Amino acid sequence: MSFVNLVSGGLDSTLVSVMAKEEGIEQFPLFVDYGQRAASREWETCKLVHDALGLPAPTRMDLSGFGRVIASGLTRQDLDVKADAFTPGRNLMFLLMGSAYAYQQGASSVTIGLLAEEFSLFPDQKRQFVAQAEATISAAMGQQIKVLTPLIEFSKADVVRLAQAKGITGTYSCHTGNSEPCGRCIACLEFQFDKGK
Repeated sequence: MSFVNLVSGGLDSTLVSVMAKEEGIEQFPLFVDYGQRAASREWETCKLVHDALGLPAPTRMDLSGFGRVIASGLTRQDLDVKADAFTPGRNLMFLLMGSAYAYQQGASSVTIGLLAEEFSLFPDQKRQFVAQAEATISAAMGQQIKVLTPLIEFSKADVVRLAQAKGITGTYSCHTGNSEPCGRCIACLEFQFDKGK
């Protein structure tokens, strides 16, 4: 088995990479620059973290034109990073690009770091979306490309605990791209959504 792991330099995708390494699964990390505000910091963090953890070096795909046309709080500083966070088509684009790369690499699947559905805010974070995307992508590729969601039963607290147990540090998850996490974007707030559980 081998897969393309959609990586961002964040905790979720890094944990997936570490778990795959532990299982001896061949992986092809893919970083998609879709024009997000945090692209530069995410990419630099991704390279550093993968190197520090002995993970395969990520490949960067430049789709930054997407963010220049599709406005959201993740792609434009003049929009609110939390209230305007939904970026239409983003996860479908990730899966399509990851699957195309999987096809090229001879990999059988692509992974995306979606968490338990109870923490989902947007339609492209739900199991129904994943199933329909997998069917569409397989039809488009002319062969089955599985969409894997290895963290789909996890809360962010679960991810944090497991990542700490595995010694994962140095990741970056804020949507602003600032040196210090903003504490108010959805990526930052995920760490607080289920505290106390």
